[in-house]
Amino acid sequence: MAKDSLVIKPKKAKGEDGYKVFSIRIKEEIVAQIDAISTQTGHSRNELIGTFLVYALDQCVVEDK
Repeated sequence: MAKDSLVIKPKKAKGEDGYKVFSIRIKEEIVAQIDAISTQTGHSRNELIGTFLVYALDQCVVEDK
């Protein structure tokens, strides 16, 4: 009977997974709305905020002065 090896690979450093962690300050009412949508859909607050940001960036138009 052969012994199986337990292979443990080095852990990627934070930030090398394509994500950036940072904090934001938002009104409690907005958090409540996001939490309500989270409860209704089963998506995490983090998933929803990411989705909302992608949508907003896609819709954003910067006007010159």
